[in-house]
Amino acid sequence: MSKVKELPFTTLQFYATAAYECSYLPHHQARSQVATPTHLIHADIYGELVASGFRRSGLYTYRPYCDGCKSCTASRVLVDQFQAKRYQQRSLKKHQNLEVTIGHLGYFEEHYQLYVNYQKHRHAGGGMDSDDQEQYKQFLLQSKVNSRLIEFREGPDSPEAGKLRMVSIIDIIQDGLSSVYTFFDTTVKNVSYGTYCIMWQIQQAQKLNLPYLYLGYYIKESPKMSYKAQFEPLEILVDGHWQINA
Repeated sequence: MSKVKELPFTTLQFYATAAYECSYLPHHQARSQVATPTHLIHADIYGELVASGFRRSGLYTYRPYCDGCKSCTASRVLVDQFQAKRYQQRSLKKHQNLEVTIGHLGYFEEHYQLYVNYQKHRHAGGGMDSDDQEQYKQFLLQSKVNSRLIEFREGPDSPEAGKLRMVSIIDIIQDGLSSVYTFFDTTVKNVSYGTYCIMWQIQQAQKLNLPYLYLGYYIKESPKMSYKAQFEPLEILVDGHWQINA
């Protein structure tokens, strides 16, 4: 268990947003703390912010700052100690024929249509299911740090060779990979693209000799966010200390 360093960011300012409807817990109001100005948040400072519980949405770096609620806790996988469960191993084997391409951020209509369909199926009514192209670009394709766009397509032995199945955005920071967002084809039955993508990211962190995969916020009470506890050992940030999730 290690104590997070005090933020050495004398040039940054932090402000709290107005309250808004929580996306994960019904009947809850949420607030965020946002780091500004964005043009000063370069790769090194961003890495320190991530280690202190912040996340990135486009050019905005934020963390939960809710009144009377601490359900959202930053989480990260200890990749060197990770031991895959059986269903996670099955996911790797099932999707091992997907072809992976790592590139820089950029707009592709094929990606956007996959994103729209994913949001309509997985997050209908949550606001993101109505994102237009500009909102999509601002959310996923704007970055001032070391970001990558990962494509997963059907391999050459598949009847649908070349078919786009999944897109993932990751940031590379000093001590790990930060999983920004992943969306995939929800029309395919009996697949586990989400699990496979996290497994792939863990493997990439191991290959790069990076100790952590940051998974964003773990919320025990939210089915959308509690799955992260399955990737053990998982550390969560509690009162400024990283500790193993019990």
